[in-house]
Amino acid sequence: MSAKPDTPLLDRVNVPADLKQFSDAELRQVADELRAETIAAVSETGGHLGAGLGVVEMTVALHAVFDTPKDRLIWDVSHQCYPHKIITGRRDRIRTLRQKGGLSGFTKRSESPYDPFGAAHSSTSISAALGFAVARDLGGATEHGIGDAIAVIGDGSMSAGMAFEAMNNAGHLGRRLIVILNDNDMSIAPPVGALSSYLSRLYAGDPFQELKAAAKGAVSLLPSPFQEGARRAKDMLKHMTVGGTLFEELGFSYLGPIDGHDMEQLLAVLRTVKARATGPILIHAITKKGKGYAPAEARDDKGHATARFDVVTGKQHKAPSNAPSYTSVFGDALVAEAARDDKIVAVTAAMPDGTGLGLFAERYPSRCFDVGIAEQHGVTFCGALAAGGMKPFCAMYSTFLQRGYDQVVHDVALQGLPVRFAIDRAGLVGADGATHAGSFDIAYLANLPGMVVMAAADEAELVHMVATAAAYNDGPIAFRYPRGEGVGVEMPERGEVLEIGKGRMVQQGARVAILSFGTRLSEVTKAAEALSARGITPTVADARFAKPLDREMILDLAATHEALITIEEGAVGGFGSHVAQLLSDEGVFDAGFKFRSMVLPDSFIDQASPDDMYAAAHLNAPDIEAKVLEVLGIAQIGEKRA
Repeated sequence: MSAKPDTPLLDRVNVPADLKQFSDAELRQVADELRAETIAAVSETGGHLGAGLGVVEMTVALHAVFDTPKDRLIWDVSHQCYPHKIITGRRDRIRTLRQKGGLSGFTKRSESPYDPFGAAHSSTSISAALGFAVARDLGGATEHGIGDAIAVIGDGSMSAGMAFEAMNNAGHLGRRLIVILNDNDMSIAPPVGALSSYLSRLYAGDPFQELKAAAKGAVSLLPSPFQEGARRAKDMLKHMTVGGTLFEELGFSYLGPIDGHDMEQLLAVLRTVKARATGPILIHAITKKGKGYAPAEARDDKGHATARFDVVTGKQHKAPSNAPSYTSVFGDALVAEAARDDKIVAVTAAMPDGTGLGLFAERYPSRCFDVGIAEQHGVTFCGALAAGGMKPFCAMYSTFLQRGYDQVVHDVALQGLPVRFAIDRAGLVGADGATHAGSFDIAYLANLPGMVVMAAADEAELVHMVATAAAYNDGPIAFRYPRGEGVGVEMPERGEVLEIGKGRMVQQGARVAILSFGTRLSEVTKAAEALSARGITPTVADARFAKPLDREMILDLAATHEALITIEEGAVGGFGSHVAQLLSDEGVFDAGFKFRSMVLPDSFIDQASPDDMYAAAHLNAPDIEAKVLEVLGIAQIGEKRA
């Protein structure tokens, strides 16, 4: 447990309105105390640290100037929302972050009226803020009313197409809308310096408003001797602020860059915008991820995601591992394949480390492409790479690949292009909760003509599937694997190319067969052991492929058993549905054959440990055992289902 920091002013903040009692100097102290409380809380829970530390001053200033929850404050992605949660009435629960029954690690509408729009994927905030602005102007009725709409979006999220689609629409509509570009990587503007400080002071005063009037087309209203001077002033300002020209052309007034950690600048600019803005306006703030906590500032990722840690040293408390992570196994296997085939390239969307491509990028920098937060572009880019004779591996989280689904259909599957989809974070993922669960990829990929869909039962199988994908050139192919560690099996020296559409037998039994797709196989094995102790020995098979199905194996299992149970880490409509379709088409059910499909429930499962989440989904070993007994009509007298 970390020592609770001394926070005398923060202790007086129960809701954001309480910030209005403080002077500007006191608000700076509130920010310091909020930063200390955030560090202390995350040291106990783990989570996204660096992003929140980078917006502490901005969080305090926004809530002090605006009137939330009437004013709608929308955090893009929202992994930076922990300080926001602390000052919006959730401080007493902040040490339950990302835990079962606790606070979500992201904004969540059902959690608080101060979270007007849920988020965990990027680049949605401007669209949402514009929606609130239009609803306000059209008289939309909500419990708290609708005031200003404010979107806070990072420079990485701003690179995504959806952000620019929203800005284009917002500029066209001309509604009062406030967008804060939280630039924590200095990817658009130069470092903050004396010039930026001067411009920030200029923006907050009356001369700026006059200049903006000229910029909005009012030059012709000035006396003729001043018109040319106004035009030159406008052009000079745009050139000095570097990024402003693009935003101006999209119809936004542009302010910045300002120092996002300077409370005086923040308060002055926000108060001016609140008092004077009429249409869409963008405030460009430079911040530093991990600000104010040396261990986070020193890390390459600025403390983006962390396990529990010691506040003094920053050392993380990670449980020892006896098996490699699936992500690292994929990365190593892909490097090995790339060493043998110079046509192999890797593409990811802003997640090179998260998808295990760090080593690949180091070994083959010219063959590794991070396209930024642009999954749609990434998928189509891979399609053309394949059409151009390369062998692209498109490495994305299952939940993020959803963002590029139309491109998977139109630009890859429809054209039969051999793109290899490496789908990380398949199934339930734990602390990140429902927004990051890989629940739907089996269903949304296996229904596409010509698509091959595989799932690794363990880390050795994953190596084989990387090799299989590298060798396959007849169309698109996908393989999925979960977050976390493998099961500790012996690893092959080299991946084996699997026969497409062929599963494998794991255990021969009688009466009932269990056909597993993915890493629930380890739970199936546990269930089979428990059933054997009861005198029931089920047949166990690993499907390996959801598409194409191993027809021969499935029909043989149906012919030699009373019942067949499929199990997968995916939603209804996936592997089990395809097996049921096959059995129906072959008339197997006409003979009274029993079939059951164990899938994720038709609900979103909140954050908890992966084991607890799968228990909630009834996909753990005791649930599988109970399903076998149920289908065989064997009562569990005096027993309760786990």
